[in-house]
Amino acid sequence: MNILFIHQNFPGQFKHLSVALGQAGHKVTALTLRVKARTNWNGVDVIPYAIRGRNDQRTHPWVTDFDTKVTRGESCYRAARSLRDQGYQPDVIIAHPGWGEAMFLRDVWPQARMGLFCELFHLTGYPHSGFDPEFPTKDPESDALRIRMKNLNNFVHFDVAQAGISPTYFQADTFPKPFRDRITVIHDGIDTAALVPKSDVQFELDDGSILTRQDEVITFVNRNLEPYRGYHVFMRALPRLLKERPNARVLIVGGDQVSYGAAAPKGQTWKQIYIDEVRGRIPTPDWQRVHFLGRIPYDRFIRLLQVARVHLYLTYPFVLSWSLFEAMSCEGAIVASATAPVLEALEHGTTARLVDFFDGDALVDQTVSLLEDDAARAELGAAARRKIVETYDLRRYCLPAQMDWVRQLADMQV
Repeated sequence: MNILFIHQNFPGQFKHLSVALGQAGHKVTALTLRVKARTNWNGVDVIPYAIRGRNDQRTHPWVTDFDTKVTRGESCYRAARSLRDQGYQPDVIIAHPGWGEAMFLRDVWPQARMGLFCELFHLTGYPHSGFDPEFPTKDPESDALRIRMKNLNNFVHFDVAQAGISPTYFQADTFPKPFRDRITVIHDGIDTAALVPKSDVQFELDDGSILTRQDEVITFVNRNLEPYRGYHVFMRALPRLLKERPNARVLIVGGDQVSYGAAAPKGQTWKQIYIDEVRGRIPTPDWQRVHFLGRIPYDRFIRLLQVARVHLYLTYPFVLSWSLFEAMSCEGAIVASATAPVLEALEHGTTARLVDFFDGDALVDQTVSLLEDDAARAELGAAARRKIVETYDLRRYCLPAQMDWVRQLADMQV
């Protein structure tokens, strides 16, 4: 088959599936903004497209989001037309619809079957909206209308797609029933052969010092340090955590930008806002045990998870992070928020210790308790890895299930 992937930052969630399809003998192509020139990546023909410029036009603020998606959709549509005119005809299109790129592709290839990566449908009402009282919307009543308009992109894609795939039931269940019935839940998959516990691991800090499993290392990981992933709760718990654990090293991974939710006030970053809030309550010798690592290469990230004695994870009711599953695969002893997506993967007292998202004292209490109990850490870590191997393993379950999903998609009626 000819299989076309659409993702602004390809490969994204398709990094395993796209390669496996090529290795199975299919011709795999990708359209993306990520590259500037046509290239081959692990057997995938990766073709760039560019967002077309246009004259400025004013739009209503409730449809600004959809306006940007239509702009991307048109740009991808024109790149697809060029491919079609060169004789390219995909049998299957697999797209992440989040940026609008795929909304017009069935107009180019009406006989192609389309499958969507269903990351999230935007819902109003608690806990999907208004979860964190620290960040209330200015006008909750009209904000519900804005969120409803934000789903225009989803509805446009529903009309042109045959099926969907979603990593978790929490994410899939946000979608309205007519399309939810077409969504198969299959996680992206965790490479449990690479993400393993390692007793002799060494992690080098930026100053050249080396941490091992003999050190008391606490880790906290976000793509970007922001409230959606509980960075503010974690930072406010940090003064007490450092005071109670005078030998602990706290390693923090994450960028300064925003992946989800609102941006920080103009000219500021969430990272620095909460550093400034707590720094006066942390003596300098304690602060020197806190290490902001920024974003790090993946091999170093694995070593970070392997060296951690306790791993902390907090999230709003939202998309679950890969990093949580990766920490579980490394037999991490985890303290996490008892929010809905986390509850799908972790059970309190069996695979992790779970706390209320907003309860910083409980976060410290459970962390300290685990740091003082070698047996409990080992038991939780082993159970967490078993959960990953039995449910989310890339080679044993997820990738074969994804391949079956593609085959079923290819057999669907247009």
